[in-house]
Amino acid sequence: MIPEIGQQAPEFILHASDKSKVALSDLRGKNVLLLFFPQAFTGVCTKELCSIRDNMAVYNNANAQVLGISVDSVFTLAKFKEEQNFNFTLLSDFNKNVSTAYGAIYTDWILDMKGVSKRAAFIIDKEGVIQYAEVLESAGDLPNFTAITDILNSL
Repeated sequence: MIPEIGQQAPEFILHASDKSKVALSDLRGKNVLLLFFPQAFTGVCTKELCSIRDNMAVYNNANAQVLGISVDSVFTLAKFKEEQNFNFTLLSDFNKNVSTAYGAIYTDWILDMKGVSKRAAFIIDKEGVIQYAEVLESAGDLPNFTAITDILNSL
């Protein structure tokens, strides 16, 4: 079930690509943009995350911490981050708990893969409340970054 706008965001603790642990509750006082993506090194995911990288000033100006989340391992995410020179945190939801809690997981995906994160975007405000929720059924679609930017700038 997808958490709704106005609800408290589901708490999580995940390992980042540098193997450190990141807890959502540790980011209170900042706006958070959660971006779930299906798989590292794929075309649309690379395009989406490179766009975030290239426009990081927009998110910094909105006092927003950007977190990319996929079910890839920390090792895969570390290589992806290094190769693409990402300037934000990538988190491994290898056990699929967070993707499931946010309603952002495919039961069946391409090539008979099961349990892959859907492309999704959530904005969580400084108090931990969801202000934007978008879960896409098609992995080829991108979140509405115009709406995301507008909401971040209004917080």
